[in-house]
Amino acid sequence: MSRIRLAIHGAAGRMGQRLVALAHQSPDLAVVAALEHPGSKFLGRDAGELAGVGPIGVLVTSELGGNVDAVIDFSIPEAAVKIAAVCADRRIPLVVATTGLTAAQKQEVLSAAQATAVVQSPSMSMAVNLTMKLVREAARVLRNLPTGCDVEIIERHHRFKEDAPSGTALKFGEIVAEEMGQSEHVHGRSGRPGHRPHHEIGYHALRVGDNVGEHTIVFGMLGETIDVTVKGHTRDSYAYGALAAARFVVGKPAGLYTMNDVLGL
Repeated sequence: MSRIRLAIHGAAGRMGQRLVALAHQSPDLAVVAALEHPGSKFLGRDAGELAGVGPIGVLVTSELGGNVDAVIDFSIPEAAVKIAAVCADRRIPLVVATTGLTAAQKQEVLSAAQATAVVQSPSMSMAVNLTMKLVREAARVLRNLPTGCDVEIIERHHRFKEDAPSGTALKFGEIVAEEMGQSEHVHGRSGRPGHRPHHEIGYHALRVGDNVGEHTIVFGMLGETIDVTVKGHTRDSYAYGALAAARFVVGKPAGLYTMNDVLGL
């Protein structure tokens, strides 16, 4: 069986390096392209050396060339928009793992699904996506409590993360609102906001040290509380999910897919 030929977009970043390393160690995958922005100081370097696995014969470049079965994008929003256009033009399946996109940027990226297969998710973690299913079920059951149910979302990430709250936290909030009908999304509180209304979801973003990602969805009732928590221990959890998505998307018809499709949820 031939190996899946992958291009890693954002190959010199923390996640890009782990994708290169883990894909190189997978017998069914082959890293054939490593991409960075045109001004990157890593251009011309061997992607395997950057990832700590030794030379793999793939140099970091700024343009996608050659035969590629799928692209995994773990970059920044502006770069994600550009690589999505390239993949659409060349009909290359794409896994979008970049977060922090504006609504307009997300629309541009997802428009590639009209021409090729695209997997997009606010989190590539398989545990996070299973937790989303559990949270949806909890929200569905709790939505009609006579005494009401308050929902707060607490997330922790490393000090280098640029967007807050995380895309994953926002997705959890979207899921809860779809099931329970909250209309307001509040980011932190200060002063004297008064009694907490039932129609809002509160978000609280912590940025501490090297935390790779934790999310807790709090369902607060009168007399009891349910906390649904998922914790990432290493960035490899996101990399393994992105690689699973790449395996899934190869050969799929044009369209938009999610990690639910990848995991069969």
